[in-house]
Amino acid sequence: MVYGVLDRLAGGLARSMAVAGGLVLIALVVMTCLSISGRALIPIGLSPIKGDFEWIEMGVAFAVFAFLPWCQYNRGHARVDLFAANLGPTGNRLADFVSDILMFGAASIIGWRLWLGVLDKKSFGETTFILQYPIWYAYAASMVGAAAFVLVSAFCILRSLRAFANPPHDQY
Repeated sequence: MVYGVLDRLAGGLARSMAVAGGLVLIALVVMTCLSISGRALIPIGLSPIKGDFEWIEMGVAFAVFAFLPWCQYNRGHARVDLFAANLGPTGNRLADFVSDILMFGAASIIGWRLWLGVLDKKSFGETTFILQYPIWYAYAASMVGAAAFVLVSAFCILRSLRAFANPPHDQY
């Protein structure tokens, strides 16, 4: 019962982050199209969107971090299946468990270093060149995705441990 609640929470968090990342990417595509149109129509008085490349940098950074939890939750990271057939079900569950531990470690280090980046950018008051937008805002937005990545990665370790206790019959 507790596992089911955690599974729904982790899945919901991962899905919500992926949707947020997708919406940001859609907004960036629309903004890019408008900005390019503005550049093409300068002769009639239109103009590109000021700081469009800065918005792209910040938005894509957020989107990348927003997609990581969904990828981890669905076991979508790169995987070598060359040996999977020879490992058998128990060996594959062990490989999943080890990879989940390693991914949790990577997610934790990424989150930690990104947090230090937020603090660093905030303390120096660094801003973007054109918009003069504080850079730490973009780091903090990405930190939301990184924190979700850590939480979902922790859940995936629990999911892998549970697979040892209750092995699925049709997984491998």
